[in-house]
Amino acid sequence: MNGDRDKYDDIELPASVIDSFARFLVPEIRKYYNSEQAQREFAEWQEEHDDKIGNG
Repeated sequence: MNGDRDKYDDIELPASVIDSFARFLVPEIRKYYNSEQAQREFAEWQEEHDDKIGNG
């Protein structure tokens, strides 16, 4: 399986492609993290995490 991964290690994307992708993706990530669903999921994760490390 490493052979498949190795052939993609040499791909270089132009900065303009990366920039364009980031300009699209960052606002979508922000929108998600500000949503009620994300807030609820984070609270659930945090509660589980606190229970696992003994802070709950």
